[in-house]
Amino acid sequence: MRTNDVVRFSPIGTSVLALASLISAAGFLWPFFYNGQSLPRTQLFFWAALTVAFILVIVQISNSALDAKSVALLGVLSALIAALRPLGAGAVGIEPMWFILILSARVFGPSFGFILGLTSMFVSALLTGGVGPWLGYQAFAAAWIGMAAGMLGGKKLRGWKEMLLLIFFGIIAAQVFGILMDLQFWPWALGADTQLSYIANGAISENLSRFITFHFATAMAWDIPRAVFTTILLVFSGKAVLSALRRTKTRAAFLEPIEFNERVKA
Repeated sequence: MRTNDVVRFSPIGTSVLALASLISAAGFLWPFFYNGQSLPRTQLFFWAALTVAFILVIVQISNSALDAKSVALLGVLSALIAALRPLGAGAVGIEPMWFILILSARVFGPSFGFILGLTSMFVSALLTGGVGPWLGYQAFAAAWIGMAAGMLGGKKLRGWKEMLLLIFFGIIAAQVFGILMDLQFWPWALGADTQLSYIANGAISENLSRFITFHFATAMAWDIPRAVFTTILLVFSGKAVLSALRRTKTRAAFLEPIEFNERVKA
């Protein structure tokens, strides 16, 4: 069965990638299941998961799951997203990187979208000096959004029907990214003495209620502007970018062996 993905993971590679995602998911969700009295060093989950994920990428390249053309495209798009991300620095919710990630994953598939989200966040952090305990959260949140964009149905949709699907996804993705970022920030954000503070060893229902209230108290400032800005970029640039990416995919013939004709050999 053929897919639109230009990256072909082996069953072992897929299993390792799933394991890295499970480790990182534990790093996001620990506040609702942690029974200790003091806050853990959850960034260790993410450095472990990032290490596994990057080793996996290197192994896949060496095993030709990513060919030379795929690696070159990944590098170009990662650099583009990394360059776009700082344009919104200091502006609430203005993050132009997401529409490129969503459109690229739509064209090149979920595995490519996962790797692109991971590498672009990492490169962006290196460029802007944003390396810190938050990087693992950002990298895996972007990777999951890229993978989900690549898994969207309606592969035969074109025109405004496809754009409406991607706009809807962009709005949801903006909210999901905000929720995931709040999950890594909330336990330390408010101290222990407010009505919205995280309760160590508290009931799941109580902490969940506090987190939801905390999130929606801050969502107006970040998540909604992010969704609006991503929608605007998709409306005005989405068709042109999709068309360019699809032409690139067709002409590059990813994962197809390079053959030289007799004239070139001579």
